[in-house]
Amino acid sequence: MKLVEPPSCSTASTIVFIGRNCRGNWVAQEQNGLYGGLFVNRAQAVKYALFENGHHPETIIELPLIELDMAGKLALPAAGSRHVA
Repeated sequence: MKLVEPPSCSTASTIVFIGRNCRGNWVAQEQNGLYGGLFVNRAQAVKYALFENGHHPETIIELPLIELDMAGKLALPAAGSRHVA
């Protein structure tokens, strides 16, 4: 029997940002820093984001550069972001 951890978020409107960090790793992080992680590729980052946000691709935004910051102070670039959906 495989144990599965439940999603961390409680609302469907949670925005999750994905993108590469300065070292080229893929990052997925909730807008307030409640959850996030580093991933080996974009597909895994998107899969994690979808799992955590209740399978709402419209709330996933891809950024050109993002650094994982679990302190809840996510710095976002001014331009160049796009929705994943």
